[in-house]
Amino acid sequence: MQSLRSYSIVLLILTLFISCKNKEDKIEEVATETPQTEIQTQQIYHGEFIYTPEAAVLSGKSFVYGVELNEVARELANRVNAVKKDDYDIVPVAVQGKVTKKPEGAEGWDEIITITQIINVSETAVEADVKI
Repeated sequence: MQSLRSYSIVLLILTLFISCKNKEDKIEEVATETPQTEIQTQQIYHGEFIYTPEAAVLSGKSFVYGVELNEVARELANRVNAVKKDDYDIVPVAVQGKVTKKPEGAEGWDEIITITQIINVSETAVEADVKI
């Protein structure tokens, strides 16, 4: 029952995204050095971030990823909430992260982004085309 409720919330959020104006999203590759001095390719994703206590989604013009709820994602949620005037505002963000396939047998989006760094959070929200 709880997972059905989570899916319903995420589906509602996705529907809201589709009906809202989208800023052009970009994906940039960035080479970062890990503590083990191993070079790992990560990308910068530009899109819109939606967070609920059960799930988070990063949506761009050509992608929709579930977000791993780590400390960086929670910090991003706090920064986005500080910009929003109401629950339906959409805030453009730029984040660096790595996209992986979801674990076998896990529920949720097919691809999960692990956000490693917040690059930018817009200072203003984008107005939704339709408010519920």
